[in-house]
Amino acid sequence: MSFFGLDCIRKKEKEVERKIRANDREYNSSFKYATNSIKTSKYNPFTFLPLNLFEQFQRIANAYFLFLLILQVCNIQCCNLHNLFSFFQNRLISEKWMNVQVGDIIKLENNQFVTADLLLLSSSEPLNLVYIETAELDGETNLKVKQALTVTGDMGDYLEALAAFNGEVCCEPPNNRLDRFMGTLTFGTQKYSLDNERVLLRGCTLRNTDWCFGLVLFAGPETKLMQNCGKSTFKRTSIDRLMNVLVLFIFGLLALMCIILAVGNGIWENHAGSKFNAFLPREENTAFSAFLTFWSYIIILNTVVPISLYVSMEVIRLGNSYYINWDRNMYHARTDTPAEARTTTLNEELGQIKYIFSDKTGTLTQNIMTFNKCSINGKSYGQNQFHMHQLFLIFIVDFSFNRLADPKFFFYDHTLVEAIKLGLPDVHAFFRLLALCHTVMAEEKKEGDLVYQAQSPDEGALVTAARNFGFVFRSRSPETVTIEEMGIQRSYELLAILDFNNVRKRMSVIVRNPEGKLSLYCKGADTIIYERLHPSCSELMKVTTEHLNEFAGEGLRTLVLAYKDLDEEYFSEWKQRHHESSVALEDREENLEKLYEEIERDMMLIGATAIEDKLQDGVSQTIEQLTKAEIKIWVLTGDKQETAENIGYSCNLLREEMNDVFFIAANSPEEVRQELRDACLKMRPATEQDKFLIPEIILGDTPKVVQDENVNGDYGLVINGHSLAFALESNMELEFLRTACMCKTVICCRVTPLQKAQVVECFRLSSCEEQCFHQCSFSGTWRKWIFFFVNLLKVLMEQK
Repeated sequence: MSFFGLDCIRKKEKEVERKIRANDREYNSSFKYATNSIKTSKYNPFTFLPLNLFEQFQRIANAYFLFLLILQVCNIQCCNLHNLFSFFQNRLISEKWMNVQVGDIIKLENNQFVTADLLLLSSSEPLNLVYIETAELDGETNLKVKQALTVTGDMGDYLEALAAFNGEVCCEPPNNRLDRFMGTLTFGTQKYSLDNERVLLRGCTLRNTDWCFGLVLFAGPETKLMQNCGKSTFKRTSIDRLMNVLVLFIFGLLALMCIILAVGNGIWENHAGSKFNAFLPREENTAFSAFLTFWSYIIILNTVVPISLYVSMEVIRLGNSYYINWDRNMYHARTDTPAEARTTTLNEELGQIKYIFSDKTGTLTQNIMTFNKCSINGKSYGQNQFHMHQLFLIFIVDFSFNRLADPKFFFYDHTLVEAIKLGLPDVHAFFRLLALCHTVMAEEKKEGDLVYQAQSPDEGALVTAARNFGFVFRSRSPETVTIEEMGIQRSYELLAILDFNNVRKRMSVIVRNPEGKLSLYCKGADTIIYERLHPSCSELMKVTTEHLNEFAGEGLRTLVLAYKDLDEEYFSEWKQRHHESSVALEDREENLEKLYEEIERDMMLIGATAIEDKLQDGVSQTIEQLTKAEIKIWVLTGDKQETAENIGYSCNLLREEMNDVFFIAANSPEEVRQELRDACLKMRPATEQDKFLIPEIILGDTPKVVQDENVNGDYGLVINGHSLAFALESNMELEFLRTACMCKTVICCRVTPLQKAQVVECFRLSSCEEQCFHQCSFSGTWRKWIFFFVNLLKVLMEQK
C-alpha cells in the first residue's frame, strides 16, 4: 500500500526469476507479484497542496510574500478506465485495467492499447502474427511484427482451449530492457524458448489485427514501460534563476535596513523612550522592543521587494510568444502551419541551448530508403543512375518481365537486369540472399498485390529490390520462407534465425532449399562481415571495399552479403546445442553468441548493397541558422565514416571553409590520446596540457576538465566507434570532451546505441562539474577547497 503517494512497503526480496501459471490466480498470488494498478499522476488529494506549494516556492518571491502574509496575520491576531476482456472462472469477462493480475489471459482488439507486458498466445492473423505500433516506447511510427509460438497459436480464439491452458512461464525478473526478453514456456512435456519477438509490451498499440490473446507476464509498475519512467524534474530558465538571485539580494538589503532601524530603535529606547510613556506605551525589555520593531519595519518596507517583478516578466514573455507566432519566416506555406509557442518561456529556453545531440537516420534524413547501387562478385552496378529521371525516362529499367514488380521502384542500370536474365549464378545468389535473409512479413490482399511490413526501412528496401529483380518474397511461416525465383515458386525450410542486434551488427538465416542443401545467409556491417570471411575471399574483399568506399562517399548506407554451405551432420549437432542454450535462463545470451560466432565463420563474400536515405527538406538551411546562433551540433550515427562525412558536408555540418576537420580513427588508447592532443594543440597552440585540469589532491586520480575554451576559427571533429570506445574510458573521457567542445561540429560514426547514451551522459555530467570546478585553478590548497565548495553549492542550487 502507499500513503501520501509514497511507497511505505517493506522492500521485498530481489526477484531472481518469475514463474507464472496460466489461469491460476491462487498459485500466482502466492508470489505477491505487482498488480496492474499504476500511478502516473503528479499529485494525489493528500500531496497536491504541499507539493504544489513547494514548487511555487521555487520562486523565492512567493515564499517571501507568504511569509509576509503570515507575519501580518500574527500582528493582527497576535486509473485507467478502459475495459478489456480477461478470463475468470473459465469465461471471458469485461475487466478494468487495474484489476488485471499476473498470469491472467486477456483479449486485445484492434487499435487497443496494450495494457500490460504480455506473452502473445494467438491472434486473428495468419501464422499468429500481430502488428503493433511502438511510438509510445521508442517514437517509431512504422509497424512492427510479433509472432506467437505455434503451440499456443493453434488455440486461436477457442475459449475452452484458452481457459484450459495451463502452460507455465519461467522468465527473467522485471527490468527496463525494452529490446530483450528471456524466458521459457513449459506446456505439456515440452519446453519452448521465449524471446522479445513473442512479447507485447505495455505502451504498444495493436494495429491491423482484429484480436489477439496474451498471458500477463508483468503488470503495473513492473512493466518495462514503467521501469523506464523517471521522475520529472522542475525546470527553470536562466531568467528565473536570475530573478531569484535579485530577489534574494533585495530581501537581504531589506533585512539589513530593518536591522539598522531595529538597532536604532533599541538605542533610542534606552536614551529617550522613557519620556514618551504617557502617550506611547513601551516594552520594558529594550531588546524585545527592538525585535518587534524589526518585524514592524519588515511590514512597513515590504514594497522594497517588487511584487510586480514576476508579473512584468510574464507580460514580456507573453508578448515574445506572440512575436514567435506572428513570425512569417517561421510559417510553413505547404501545410499552412504557423509557428505556435506553447509556453511563454520558449524564447528563454531556446536561448539557453548551446549544444544539440542528434541522430542521423530519421532526423537529418527522411528514413525513406531506396535501393540505389550494389556490388556483386567484384562488379559495381547502378553507375548510370539519373536522379532527374523525368528528363531521362528512356534510361529507366523496364521490369515488365516481372508480373510481381513494384511499380514504384526505379533503377537505371540495364546491365544488372541483363545479368539476371542471363542467369549468372553470383547475381542470382545475391538477390536470393536478399529475399531470404530478413524478418519482413508479406501481405497479399489480392493476387499480385504484395505489401511488405518491415521492422526497418532498410530491410523493406532490400526485399523490394529483390522482388523487382525476380526474387519475390511471397510469404513466411515459423518453419518456412516461400519466394518466387524468376517465376518459379520455391519453399525454403527455415531452420534458424540468428538475430540482428546492435552488438552483432549482422543477421543470418539458416535454410534448406527444396533440393535439401543447407546454407547460411548473412548480411551486416562491412567490418563485422570481413572478420568472418574465408581467406580465399581476400582479393574480392579488396575490390568490394573500393566499391563500398565509393558508395559511402556518396552518402549511401551500405551492407555486405555473405553465405556458407553447411554440413548436415555438423548442423544437426549444432542445432541440438542451440536448442539447449535457447531454453536456458542462465547465460543464454552468452552461450547463443558463442554458437553464432562458431557457425558464422569462413563465409564466402557475395557482394554489397548501397541504399539512399534522402535528407530532410531544409535541413542544411536549418543547420546553417543554428551555427549562426553559436550552437554546436554533435551527430551520433551508426553509419560508416565515409557516409557520415558525406552527410556532414551535405547538411552543412562540415564546410569547406572550416579551418580544419580532425579525424580520430586510431586503434589503441595511446594513439587516440595522441590524436586528441594533436588536434587540441592545433586549435590552441599555446595551451598547456594540464592547465585546465584539477590536481589529484582534490579529485584523486581522475582529472576533470574545468572550463569551456574558446578558439579562433571553425573546426570539425569526426571520430569512429572504435576510437570512441577508448576516448570514453575514465582516464581519457574528459580530454576527449575538452577537444570536442572546441569544435563547432562533432560527428561520431559507427557508434552503438550504448555509446550514444554514454556520450550524452558523459557530456552532461562534465558540464555540471565544469560549473563547480572552474575556479579551482587558483594556487593554494585551501583556496581550492573554498572555491570547490562554494561553486559546488552554486551548481546544486541551480540544478535543483
